[in-house]
Amino acid sequence: MGLAKTTVPYEEITRALMSWYASNRRDLPWRRQRDPYAIWVAEVMLQQTRVETVIPYYERFLARFPTLQDLAAAPLEEVLKAWEGLGYYARARHLHRAAGILMKEYGGSFPQTLREWRQLPGVGSYIAAAVLSIAFGQDLPALDGNAERVLTRLFAMEEDPRRPAGRRRLQALAERLLPPGWAGDFNQALMDLGATLCTPKVPRCSECPIQTFCAAFRHGNPEAFPVRTPRRSLPHYDVTAGVIQDGDRVLIAQRPLEGMLGGLWEFPGGKVEPGESFEECLKRELREELGIEVEVLEPMMTIRHTYTHMRITLYVFRCRWIGGTLQPIGCADARWVRVEELDHYPFPNTDRQIVERLKAEGSKT
Repeated sequence: MGLAKTTVPYEEITRALMSWYASNRRDLPWRRQRDPYAIWVAEVMLQQTRVETVIPYYERFLARFPTLQDLAAAPLEEVLKAWEGLGYYARARHLHRAAGILMKEYGGSFPQTLREWRQLPGVGSYIAAAVLSIAFGQDLPALDGNAERVLTRLFAMEEDPRRPAGRRRLQALAERLLPPGWAGDFNQALMDLGATLCTPKVPRCSECPIQTFCAAFRHGNPEAFPVRTPRRSLPHYDVTAGVIQDGDRVLIAQRPLEGMLGGLWEFPGGKVEPGESFEECLKRELREELGIEVEVLEPMMTIRHTYTHMRITLYVFRCRWIGGTLQPIGCADARWVRVEELDHYPFPNTDRQIVERLKAEGSKT
Protein backbone atom coordinates (compact mmCIF):
# COMPACT_ATOMS: atom_id res chain seq x y z
CA MET A 1 0.00 0.00 0.00
CA GLY A 2 3.04 2.32 0.04
CA LEU A 3 4.15 4.50 2.92
CA ALA A 4 1.94 5.12 5.92
CA LYS A 5 0.90 8.75 6.17
CA THR A 6 2.62 9.31 9.54
CA THR A 7 6.00 8.21 8.20
CA VAL A 8 6.12 10.35 5.05
CA PRO A 9 8.77 13.10 5.30
CA TYR A 10 6.86 15.51 3.06
CA GLU A 11 9.04 18.54 3.74
CA GLU A 12 12.27 16.62 3.08
CA ILE A 13 10.90 15.34 -0.23
CA THR A 14 9.88 18.83 -1.28
CA ARG A 15 13.26 20.34 -0.31
CA ALA A 16 15.15 17.68 -2.27
CA LEU A 17 12.92 18.15 -5.30
CA MET A 18 13.14 21.95 -5.28
CA SER A 19 16.91 21.90 -4.79
CA TRP A 20 17.28 19.61 -7.80
CA TYR A 21 14.98 21.81 -9.89
CA ALA A 22 16.98 24.95 -9.09
CA SER A 23 20.00 23.40 -10.84
CA ASN A 24 18.31 21.25 -13.49
CA ARG A 25 15.23 23.11 -14.73
CA ARG A 26 14.71 22.94 -18.47
CA ASP A 27 15.09 26.18 -20.42
CA LEU A 28 11.77 26.31 -22.29
CA PRO A 29 10.43 29.35 -24.21
CA TRP A 30 7.29 29.72 -22.09
CA ARG A 31 9.36 29.77 -18.89
CA ARG A 32 11.19 32.94 -19.88
CA GLN A 33 8.18 35.10 -19.02
CA ARG A 34 5.15 35.29 -16.73
CA ASP A 35 2.66 36.34 -19.41
CA PRO A 36 -0.50 34.31 -18.65
CA TYR A 37 -1.46 34.31 -22.34
CA ALA A 38 1.85 32.76 -23.41
CA ILE A 39 1.73 30.23 -20.57
CA TRP A 40 -1.86 29.30 -21.40
CA VAL A 41 -1.03 28.75 -25.09
CA ALA A 42 1.92 26.55 -24.11
CA GLU A 43 -0.11 24.43 -21.70
CA VAL A 44 -2.83 23.87 -24.29
CA MET A 45 -0.26 22.80 -26.89
CA LEU A 46 1.48 20.51 -24.41
CA GLN A 47 -1.64 18.44 -23.84
CA GLN A 48 -0.80 14.96 -25.20
CA THR A 49 2.12 16.40 -27.20
CA ARG A 50 5.86 16.19 -26.54
CA VAL A 51 7.83 19.31 -25.62
CA GLU A 52 10.23 19.05 -28.55
CA THR A 53 7.27 18.89 -30.96
CA VAL A 54 5.53 21.85 -29.34
CA ILE A 55 8.44 24.34 -29.26
CA PRO A 56 8.52 25.32 -32.98
CA TYR A 57 4.71 25.45 -33.15
CA TYR A 58 4.59 27.58 -30.00
CA GLU A 59 7.14 30.06 -31.33
CA ARG A 60 5.40 30.38 -34.71
CA PHE A 61 1.99 30.68 -33.06
CA LEU A 62 3.06 33.51 -30.77
CA ALA A 63 4.80 35.26 -33.65
CA ARG A 64 1.51 35.15 -35.58
CA PHE A 65 -0.80 35.83 -32.59
CA PRO A 66 1.41 37.62 -30.04
CA THR A 67 -1.44 38.76 -27.76
CA LEU A 68 -4.84 37.61 -26.59
CA GLN A 69 -6.38 40.39 -28.69
CA ASP A 70 -4.62 39.14 -31.83
CA LEU A 71 -5.85 35.59 -31.29
CA ALA A 72 -9.44 36.64 -30.61
CA ALA A 73 -9.54 38.87 -33.72
CA ALA A 74 -8.10 36.24 -36.10
CA PRO A 75 -10.36 34.08 -38.31
CA LEU A 76 -10.61 30.49 -37.06
CA GLU A 77 -9.17 29.20 -40.33
CA GLU A 78 -5.94 31.14 -39.73
CA VAL A 79 -5.67 29.68 -36.25
CA LEU A 80 -6.21 26.16 -37.57
CA LYS A 81 -3.61 26.72 -40.28
CA ALA A 82 -1.07 27.79 -37.64
CA TRP A 83 -1.96 24.63 -35.70
CA GLU A 84 -1.73 22.33 -38.75
CA GLY A 85 0.28 19.18 -38.02
CA LEU A 86 0.12 19.54 -34.22
CA GLY A 87 -3.02 17.41 -34.02
CA TYR A 88 -5.94 17.38 -31.57
CA TYR A 89 -7.47 20.34 -33.39
CA ALA A 90 -10.26 20.82 -30.86
CA ARG A 91 -7.55 22.44 -28.73
CA ALA A 92 -7.10 25.20 -31.33
CA ARG A 93 -10.85 25.74 -31.72
CA HIS A 94 -11.33 25.94 -27.96
CA LEU A 95 -8.36 28.27 -27.55
CA HIS A 96 -9.73 30.62 -30.21
CA ARG A 97 -13.24 30.56 -28.76
CA ALA A 98 -11.97 31.12 -25.21
CA ALA A 99 -9.91 34.10 -26.40
CA GLY A 100 -13.10 35.66 -27.76
CA ILE A 101 -14.87 35.10 -24.44
CA LEU A 102 -11.98 36.64 -22.49
CA MET A 103 -12.05 39.72 -24.70
CA LYS A 104 -15.84 40.08 -24.58
CA GLU A 105 -16.62 39.14 -20.98
CA TYR A 106 -13.36 39.92 -19.15
CA GLY A 107 -12.19 42.93 -21.12
CA GLY A 108 -9.01 41.16 -22.20
CA SER A 109 -7.94 40.23 -18.68
CA PHE A 110 -7.59 36.73 -17.23
CA PRO A 111 -9.69 34.95 -14.59
CA GLN A 112 -8.24 34.62 -11.10
CA THR A 113 -10.17 31.57 -9.88
CA LEU A 114 -10.30 27.89 -10.80
CA ARG A 115 -14.05 28.09 -11.26
CA GLU A 116 -13.82 30.88 -13.82
CA TRP A 117 -11.01 29.18 -15.74
CA ARG A 118 -12.90 25.89 -15.80
CA GLN A 119 -15.82 27.62 -17.49
CA LEU A 120 -13.70 28.48 -20.54
CA PRO A 121 -13.88 26.11 -23.54
CA GLY A 122 -11.23 23.38 -23.44
CA VAL A 123 -9.92 24.30 -19.97
CA GLY A 124 -9.81 21.43 -17.48
CA SER A 125 -8.49 21.29 -13.95
CA TYR A 126 -4.86 20.84 -15.04
CA ILE A 127 -4.64 23.85 -17.38
CA ALA A 128 -6.52 26.07 -14.93
CA ALA A 129 -4.18 25.14 -12.07
CA ALA A 130 -1.06 25.39 -14.25
CA VAL A 131 -1.81 28.95 -15.42
CA LEU A 132 -2.93 30.15 -11.99
CA SER A 133 0.13 28.67 -10.25
CA ILE A 134 2.80 29.58 -12.82
CA ALA A 135 1.50 32.95 -14.03
CA PHE A 136 -0.26 34.18 -10.89
CA GLY A 137 1.56 32.37 -8.08
CA GLN A 138 -1.52 30.70 -6.62
CA ASP A 139 -0.91 27.68 -4.36
CA LEU A 140 -2.47 25.03 -6.57
CA PRO A 141 -0.99 21.67 -7.65
CA ALA A 142 -1.10 21.04 -11.42
CA LEU A 143 -0.80 17.36 -12.27
CA ASP A 144 0.18 16.51 -15.83
CA GLY A 145 1.21 13.03 -16.95
CA ASN A 146 4.80 13.52 -15.82
CA ALA A 147 3.83 14.72 -12.34
CA GLU A 148 1.32 11.89 -12.08
CA ARG A 149 4.02 9.32 -12.84
CA VAL A 150 6.44 10.77 -10.27
CA LEU A 151 3.87 10.81 -7.46
CA THR A 152 2.38 7.38 -8.15
CA ARG A 153 5.89 5.90 -8.01
CA LEU A 154 6.94 7.92 -5.00
CA PHE A 155 4.00 6.57 -2.98
CA ALA A 156 3.59 3.24 -4.84
CA MET A 157 -0.04 4.13 -5.46
CA GLU A 158 -2.18 1.09 -6.18
CA GLU A 159 -5.13 3.17 -7.46
CA ASP A 160 -5.45 4.07 -11.13
CA PRO A 161 -4.92 7.88 -11.19
CA ARG A 162 -7.34 8.19 -14.09
CA ARG A 163 -10.17 6.98 -11.86
CA PRO A 164 -11.89 9.36 -9.42
CA ALA A 165 -10.56 7.73 -6.24
CA GLY A 166 -7.01 7.65 -7.56
CA ARG A 167 -7.27 11.23 -8.76
CA ARG A 168 -8.46 12.43 -5.37
CA ARG A 169 -5.58 10.70 -3.59
CA LEU A 170 -3.04 12.07 -6.06
CA GLN A 171 -4.41 15.59 -5.57
CA ALA A 172 -4.21 15.24 -1.78
CA LEU A 173 -0.59 14.05 -1.92
CA ALA A 174 0.41 16.92 -4.20
CA GLU A 175 -1.28 19.44 -1.91
CA ARG A 176 0.59 18.01 1.08
CA LEU A 177 3.94 18.32 -0.71
CA LEU A 178 3.34 21.77 -2.24
CA PRO A 179 5.49 24.51 -0.63
CA PRO A 180 3.37 27.66 0.00
CA GLY A 181 4.35 30.50 -2.31
CA TRP A 182 6.27 28.23 -4.69
CA ALA A 183 3.53 26.31 -6.45
CA GLY A 184 4.64 27.29 -9.96
CA ASP A 185 8.18 26.04 -9.46
CA PHE A 186 6.95 22.95 -7.58
CA ASN A 187 4.59 21.96 -10.41
CA GLN A 188 7.29 22.49 -13.03
CA ALA A 189 9.81 20.56 -10.92
CA LEU A 190 7.52 17.52 -10.91
CA MET A 191 7.01 17.89 -14.67
CA ASP A 192 10.75 18.13 -15.33
CA LEU A 193 11.60 15.20 -13.09
CA GLY A 194 9.05 13.04 -14.89
CA ALA A 195 10.20 14.19 -18.31
CA THR A 196 13.94 13.75 -17.77
CA LEU A 197 14.58 11.10 -15.09
CA CYS A 198 11.34 9.42 -13.95
CA THR A 199 10.50 8.38 -17.51
CA PRO A 200 7.88 5.74 -18.45
CA LYS A 201 10.53 3.22 -19.55
CA VAL A 202 13.93 2.65 -17.92
CA PRO A 203 13.75 5.48 -15.37
CA ARG A 204 17.14 6.87 -14.30
CA CYS A 205 16.58 6.19 -10.60
CA SER A 206 20.27 6.50 -9.69
CA GLU A 207 20.13 10.21 -10.62
CA CYS A 208 16.78 10.95 -8.98
CA PRO A 209 16.86 13.51 -6.13
CA ILE A 210 13.99 11.80 -4.27
CA GLN A 211 15.07 8.18 -4.82
CA THR A 212 15.65 7.76 -1.06
CA PHE A 213 11.95 8.39 -0.41
CA CYS A 214 10.53 6.43 -3.37
CA ALA A 215 8.44 3.39 -2.43
CA ALA A 216 8.41 2.03 -5.99
CA PHE A 217 12.23 2.17 -6.11
CA ARG A 218 12.45 0.29 -2.81
CA HIS A 219 10.08 -2.35 -4.12
CA GLY A 220 12.20 -2.61 -7.29
CA ASN A 221 9.30 -2.03 -9.70
CA PRO A 222 9.02 1.66 -10.67
CA GLU A 223 7.81 0.77 -14.17
CA ALA A 224 4.73 -0.85 -12.62
CA PHE A 225 3.43 2.64 -11.82
CA PRO A 226 1.16 4.35 -12.53
CA VAL A 227 -1.31 1.49 -12.34
CA ARG A 228 -3.51 1.44 -15.44
CA THR A 229 -6.86 -0.24 -15.87
CA PRO A 230 -6.68 -2.09 -19.22
CA ARG A 231 -8.28 -0.22 -22.09
CA ARG A 232 -10.23 -1.74 -24.92
CA SER A 233 -8.38 -2.15 -28.21
CA LEU A 234 -8.89 0.64 -30.73
CA PRO A 235 -11.58 0.06 -33.37
CA HIS A 236 -10.53 0.18 -37.03
CA TYR A 237 -12.46 1.80 -39.88
CA ASP A 238 -12.03 1.85 -43.64
CA VAL A 239 -12.51 5.36 -45.04
CA THR A 240 -12.54 6.71 -48.60
CA ALA A 241 -11.59 10.05 -50.12
CA GLY A 242 -12.06 11.36 -53.63
CA VAL A 243 -9.66 13.59 -55.56
CA ILE A 244 -11.80 15.38 -58.15
CA GLN A 245 -9.84 17.61 -60.52
CA ASP A 246 -10.87 20.14 -63.12
CA GLY A 247 -7.74 21.17 -64.98
CA ASP A 248 -5.34 22.53 -62.37
CA ARG A 249 -8.10 22.87 -59.75
CA VAL A 250 -9.18 20.30 -57.17
CA LEU A 251 -12.34 20.07 -55.06
CA ILE A 252 -11.98 20.28 -51.28
CA ALA A 253 -14.59 20.38 -48.51
CA GLN A 254 -14.51 21.91 -45.03
CA ARG A 255 -15.53 19.70 -42.13
CA PRO A 256 -18.34 20.96 -39.87
CA LEU A 257 -16.94 23.36 -37.27
CA GLU A 258 -17.99 21.15 -34.36
CA GLY A 259 -16.83 17.58 -33.99
CA MET A 260 -13.67 15.72 -34.88
CA LEU A 261 -11.20 17.78 -36.96
CA GLY A 262 -13.81 20.55 -37.06
CA GLY A 263 -13.05 23.43 -39.43
CA LEU A 264 -10.26 21.63 -41.29
CA TRP A 265 -10.39 21.04 -45.03
CA GLU A 266 -10.28 17.60 -46.60
CA PHE A 267 -10.77 15.67 -49.82
CA PRO A 268 -14.42 14.61 -49.56
CA GLY A 269 -15.42 11.07 -48.66
CA GLY A 270 -16.37 9.07 -45.60
CA LYS A 271 -16.57 5.81 -43.70
CA VAL A 272 -17.31 2.55 -45.54
CA GLU A 273 -20.55 0.94 -44.41
CA PRO A 274 -20.89 -2.86 -43.93
CA GLY A 275 -21.23 -4.68 -47.23
CA GLU A 276 -20.27 -1.59 -49.24
CA SER A 277 -17.38 -1.45 -51.71
CA PHE A 278 -14.95 1.47 -51.61
CA GLU A 279 -16.35 2.77 -54.90
CA GLU A 280 -19.96 2.54 -53.67
CA CYS A 281 -19.01 4.31 -50.45
CA LEU A 282 -17.32 7.17 -52.26
CA LYS A 283 -20.24 7.71 -54.64
CA ARG A 284 -22.72 7.71 -51.73
CA GLU A 285 -20.65 10.03 -49.54
CA LEU A 286 -20.13 12.60 -52.31
CA ARG A 287 -23.83 12.53 -53.11
CA GLU A 288 -24.79 13.00 -49.43
CA GLU A 289 -22.08 15.51 -48.62
CA LEU A 290 -21.91 17.64 -51.76
CA GLY A 291 -24.91 16.71 -53.92
CA ILE A 292 -22.78 15.53 -56.84
CA GLU A 293 -22.44 12.32 -58.85
CA VAL A 294 -18.98 11.00 -59.66
CA GLU A 295 -17.31 8.26 -61.61
CA VAL A 296 -14.66 6.56 -59.47
CA LEU A 297 -11.48 6.06 -61.49
CA GLU A 298 -8.19 4.50 -60.38
CA PRO A 299 -6.81 4.22 -56.82
CA MET A 300 -4.37 7.02 -56.00
CA MET A 301 -2.89 6.09 -52.59
CA THR A 302 -3.61 4.35 -49.28
CA ILE A 303 -2.93 6.03 -45.93
CA ARG A 304 -3.00 4.45 -42.47
CA HIS A 305 -3.42 6.62 -39.39
CA THR A 306 -4.03 6.15 -35.67
CA TYR A 307 -6.03 8.58 -33.56
CA THR A 308 -6.40 8.37 -29.79
CA HIS A 309 -9.74 6.59 -30.08
CA MET A 310 -9.56 4.72 -33.41
CA ARG A 311 -7.42 3.57 -36.32
CA ILE A 312 -8.30 4.20 -39.96
CA THR A 313 -7.16 3.10 -43.39
CA LEU A 314 -7.89 5.84 -45.92
CA TYR A 315 -8.35 4.70 -49.53
CA VAL A 316 -7.90 7.61 -51.92
CA PHE A 317 -9.32 7.46 -55.46
CA ARG A 318 -9.22 9.78 -58.42
CA CYS A 319 -12.77 10.66 -59.47
CA ARG A 320 -14.57 12.44 -62.30
CA TRP A 321 -17.55 14.71 -61.65
CA ILE A 322 -20.38 13.58 -63.96
CA GLY A 323 -23.49 15.30 -62.57
CA GLY A 324 -25.30 17.14 -59.82
CA THR A 325 -25.02 20.67 -58.45
CA LEU A 326 -22.24 21.30 -55.98
CA GLN A 327 -23.61 22.36 -52.59
CA PRO A 328 -22.30 21.96 -49.00
CA ILE A 329 -24.99 19.61 -47.65
CA GLY A 330 -22.98 17.61 -45.12
CA CYS A 331 -20.04 19.98 -44.72
CA ALA A 332 -19.38 23.60 -43.80
CA ASP A 333 -18.12 24.69 -47.23
CA ALA A 334 -16.74 23.38 -50.53
CA ARG A 335 -14.34 25.04 -52.98
CA TRP A 336 -12.44 24.52 -56.18
CA VAL A 337 -8.83 25.39 -55.41
CA ARG A 338 -5.70 25.46 -57.54
CA VAL A 339 -3.17 22.86 -56.43
CA GLU A 340 -0.57 25.52 -55.64
CA GLU A 341 -3.11 27.25 -53.37
CA LEU A 342 -3.77 24.19 -51.20
CA ASP A 343 -1.02 25.23 -48.79
CA HIS A 344 -3.20 28.16 -47.70
CA TYR A 345 -5.76 25.78 -46.17
CA PRO A 346 -5.49 23.76 -42.93
CA PHE A 347 -5.69 20.00 -43.54
CA PRO A 348 -5.46 17.02 -41.16
CA ASN A 349 -2.29 14.94 -41.44
CA THR A 350 -3.89 12.30 -43.65
CA ASP A 351 -5.14 14.78 -46.25
CA ARG A 352 -1.90 16.76 -46.08
CA GLN A 353 -0.24 13.65 -47.59
CA ILE A 354 -2.67 13.85 -50.52
CA VAL A 355 -1.81 17.54 -50.95
CA GLU A 356 1.90 16.71 -51.09
CA ARG A 357 1.24 14.00 -53.68
CA LEU A 358 -0.70 16.44 -55.89
CA LYS A 359 2.02 19.08 -55.57
CA ALA A 360 4.67 16.52 -56.52
CA GLU A 361 2.65 15.46 -59.56
CA GLY A 362 2.22 19.10 -60.55
CA SER A 363 5.93 19.79 -60.36
CA LYS A 364 6.64 16.85 -62.66
CA THR A 365 4.22 18.06 -65.32
